[in-house]
Amino acid sequence: MRKKTFTAAALLAAAALTLSACGGDDSGAGPAAVVSEDSSQQAATVLDQPFTKPDLVLTDTQGKPYDLREETAGRPTLVYFGYTHCPDVCPLTMNNIAVAKKQLPKADQDALRVVFVTTDPDRDTPAALAAWLKGIDSQVVGLTGDFATIQTAARALGISIEPPHKDKNGKVVSTHGTQVIAFSPKTDGGYVLYGEDAKVDDYIKDLPRIVKGQNP
Repeated sequence: MRKKTFTAAALLAAAALTLSACGGDDSGAGPAAVVSEDSSQQAATVLDQPFTKPDLVLTDTQGKPYDLREETAGRPTLVYFGYTHCPDVCPLTMNNIAVAKKQLPKADQDALRVVFVTTDPDRDTPAALAAWLKGIDSQVVGLTGDFATIQTAARALGISIEPPHKDKNGKVVSTHGTQVIAFSPKTDGGYVLYGEDAKVDDYIKDLPRIVKGQNP
């Protein structure tokens, strides 16, 4: 139940970034991102104008406040918006990242922050997030909180999410963009974007450079 839409980006010419959603149609793209070159043949899109890390304070899996900027300052960070009841894209993306992360040296694994922000906060309580992430990577930071706050942070990164709703079969679904944003430990800017088509091999290849704040 996914539909691809596009948000425009421009640097002397227009470029397009693919947005996807799991659980329904995706509508309403966020701010445009500017790319440095045609990246259609590679998983990573390096942004000429990095996103500013959102000023976002939510609740982690321990029930404690988590300030995204403060907790991840100066650390390589991957941020993904999704939900635990997602039938396909979310678990695949998170597992791909988890497998690739384990290929890094231990020091780099400890330095890397992977942050999963729920788009379905009513069902994704701290306990529910903890249980789901335990089966993927217990080091992943799971965050939940007010939906409007989450939606605002996602839009600041060019990611469109909608309030969870029931489909025609009465199943609650969450529509959200499926990009992964990588933030540099050097600048704290969101400078690399991955779409849902990124594979585990792409992350295995790129994470050693992202950990150092280099372009993949």
